[in-house]
Amino acid sequence: MQIYKVGGAVRDRLLGKPVTDIDWVVVGATAEEMLAKGFRPVGADFPVFLHPKTGEEYALARTERKSGRGYGGFTFHASPEVTLEEDLIRRDLTINAMAEDDQQNLTDPYHGRRDLDDRVLRHVSPAFAEDPLRVLRVARFAARYAGLGFTVAPETLELMRELSESGELEALTAERSWKEISRALMEDQPQVFIQVLRDCGALKVLMPEVDALFGVPQPEIHHPEIDSGIHTLSVLEQSALHKQPLTVRWACLLHDLGKGLTPEEHWPRHIAHEHTGLKLIKAVNERFKAPKDCQELALLVGQYHTHGHRALELKASTLLELLQSFDVYRRPQRFEEFIVACEMDARGRKGLEQRSYPQADYLRGAANAARGVAVQPLLEKGFKGPELGEALKRERLKALKAYKERA
Repeated sequence: MQIYKVGGAVRDRLLGKPVTDIDWVVVGATAEEMLAKGFRPVGADFPVFLHPKTGEEYALARTERKSGRGYGGFTFHASPEVTLEEDLIRRDLTINAMAEDDQQNLTDPYHGRRDLDDRVLRHVSPAFAEDPLRVLRVARFAARYAGLGFTVAPETLELMRELSESGELEALTAERSWKEISRALMEDQPQVFIQVLRDCGALKVLMPEVDALFGVPQPEIHHPEIDSGIHTLSVLEQSALHKQPLTVRWACLLHDLGKGLTPEEHWPRHIAHEHTGLKLIKAVNERFKAPKDCQELALLVGQYHTHGHRALELKASTLLELLQSFDVYRRPQRFEEFIVACEMDARGRKGLEQRSYPQADYLRGAANAARGVAVQPLLEKGFKGPELGEALKRERLKALKAYKERA
C-alpha cells in the first residue's frame, strides 16, 4: 500500500499558495485492507474512505470509463493493480494531475509542473471531453488563477468548444452547475469565468440571457464601454474587487438582462429594461436552482437598480415604496446588499471605477429615517390592524420628507 497527496494540495504548494483541502490516493490496496486499518467508507459509486483520526478523504486508485451522458455517466474500476499514473490520467488538468509522497517526491507524468511554470491550463488527455462539468471547472480555475497570468491552452479551449456544441452541457444537473458557478463567482476574477465560458460557446448554452448582452450598445454618455456584455463583466469585476458576497455577485451578473431584449431600432436606449428583464432573471434563477436569497436579491436589483442611481431625485413617496419593497424594517441586510450592488453597477463603467457614489449613504440615511418611526405612540393613540399600517406609512412618509429637506 502506497499513499500519495494528489491534486490541488500539490498544485497550490508548488504555487506557494495556502493549502486548505488535502486529497489522498491509495495505490495497491483493497477496500478490505482499508477497513481493517480503521478507515470508514463514504463513497457510494467508488471506494472513498475517511481517515480514522484526521477525517480526511482517501480514495483507492481507480480508472473510469464513459458509460452515459453528463457528469455522472461513468463506470469506475478500483483495484490494487491500478497504477498511480492510470489514476492521474483521468483528472482534468495537468496542474491537477500531480502527486507527491510523504518525502515530497513529485510524480508528474503529464508535465503539470511545466504547465504551472508556463501558466497554462491544459487538459491531461482526450478523455477530458467526456465530462461536461470540466468546461465549468476549467473556466473556474481560469478565474482563480488569472491574477497569476494563467490562460487556457488553445487545444483545451477547442475541446471545451466541442463539448459545448455536443449537447452534453444540457445533461448537467442544476445542483452540479450551481456548485461550480457559485464557487467561480467567489473567485478573485469571476468576470474571467464568464469570459472563458463565452469564448468556448458554453455561455450561449448555459446562460443565453447573459450571452445575448454582448454586442448590445448602451448610450456612451452613461456607459463609455458601450457594450452591455462588457459592462456586465466590469460590474462583476468590481463586485470581486470590493469583496462582495455571493448574493451581490449573482445580482451583478443578472441585473441588466433586459437590455438583451431591446429591439435594435431602439438601441442604444433601453427603456423599461428593468421590467422586461425580470422574466429572464427568474428563468436563470430557476434553471440553476439558485438559493432563495440569491434569487430574491437578483430580482430586486434587476427591478430597482435605476431607482438606486436616481435616489437623490426620488420623491419621498417613491423612496418609501422602494423601502417597503425591500422590507427594510425586518430585513435591513437585503437593502444594504441592494445598495452595494447599485454601487458596483455604477463603478462597472470604463474610466468611472473610482467615481464616488453618494447615493449609497443617501439611501442608508433614508432607511434609517423610515426605521426611526416608533410604533408605540401610534398604538397608544388606538391605531390597530390596517389603520395602524396606514398610520405608520404616513409617519414614515413624513420622516422621509424631513430627511430629504435635511439632506
